[in-house]
Amino acid sequence: MNDRPKLNLRDVRRRFERAAATFDSADFVHATTREGLFARLKPLVLDANTILDLGSATGSAAKTLRERFRRAHIISLDISHNMLQQGIGKRPRLSFSRSSAVQANALGLPFKDQSVDFVFSNLLLPCTDSPELVFAEIARVLRKGGVFAFATLGPDSLLEISRAWSGLDDCAHVNRFQDMHDIGDSLVRSGLRDPVLDVDRLTVSYERAEKMFADLTAVGARNALQQRNPSLVGKHRFREMLSVLTDGDGDAGIELELELVYGHCWGGGARVDPSYHRIDASRIPRRRR
Repeated sequence: MNDRPKLNLRDVRRRFERAAATFDSADFVHATTREGLFARLKPLVLDANTILDLGSATGSAAKTLRERFRRAHIISLDISHNMLQQGIGKRPRLSFSRSSAVQANALGLPFKDQSVDFVFSNLLLPCTDSPELVFAEIARVLRKGGVFAFATLGPDSLLEISRAWSGLDDCAHVNRFQDMHDIGDSLVRSGLRDPVLDVDRLTVSYERAEKMFADLTAVGARNALQQRNPSLVGKHRFREMLSVLTDGDGDAGIELELELVYGHCWGGGARVDPSYHRIDASRIPRRRR
């Protein structure tokens, strides 16, 4: 039974719209996984004319994508209009003919079947509670032999915050991220081929809790779960959580552990609709009179 909390898509989009102007000031986790993704792609031979930067945020990956794939058309897709506008502002003047910005939901990509050669996705999956539906859309638009490369968070991420809240209320405060093996199974079920996944760890240290929550707000990563507390968390309850998080020492630093999951796989080509049945007419017996 899947008891993972669900995200409120409207709140996710609203948080990213607000965070667009501050995102680059606190996107060090995105920068770490972005560099990790590109490092893992170096051994692969990729010939890409059309690239989809899925969940592009402020477009920080586009510069490296343009350098590696000089003739490719790069499509930046994000759910947030303000994020896309920030990305457009970063483009070199001569790149506009080879760049597009599309505001859309990853659950319904506005592209034709097998029209994309390479899908690059850095930390989009933690922002959706239906990764299997995202994978199905990627499998649909990715050409046979094309590459899908991604970075996401694993289930050991942000456990410190979850545990700090767990003794104070029954509401959801941190999303539950998929295990690497479950991700691999979902990729195969969607029609993508030969997934390769690995895990890395990142420890983020803060001297003060205020800075930690300011960074989470700056990148739009505050609580957007449907099961969160419907009312505002009071100052007293918030101080209780911080006391647990810092072992009772409000001046103590905080360390957050992140499980970083990297993966890539290949497009499997067009899939036959399971409701469609092909019949060989030569094998249909004739009725004799």
